[in-house]
Amino acid sequence: MLSDSNISAVLAVKDMEKAKEFYEGKLGLKPDGTDPDGIYYKSGNTQVLVYVSQFAGTNQATSAGWKVDDIEATVAELSEKGVKFEHYDFPGSKREGDVHVLEGVKAAWFKDPDGNILAIDQV
Repeated sequence: MLSDSNISAVLAVKDMEKAKEFYEGKLGLKPDGTDPDGIYYKSGNTQVLVYVSQFAGTNQATSAGWKVDDIEATVAELSEKGVKFEHYDFPGSKREGDVHVLEGVKAAWFKDPDGNILAIDQV
């Protein structure tokens, strides 16, 4: 049923102008439509809806993630744009700069201005 349908992330923010600066300016996403309370951004073959909510940033887990071909280059590019990466203490993992490595998977986490946890990974 749903396995043939695309899925999209939905991210709550408190301040749409700050969110636009982050998602468009730092992450390079392009608007791909609007919603009464938010903006759809194109990302690959999918979309992410960024919308205004009083509950923005309350999720304490990863909200959305991107698969990338070269995580080190992506981390470097985002860092140059002012994105700060999170560091976590996962059992069995090691950290190489801002990139965590665990069982052949490389991942890095960062937050948007509202505290939504976002990830990039490379397998």
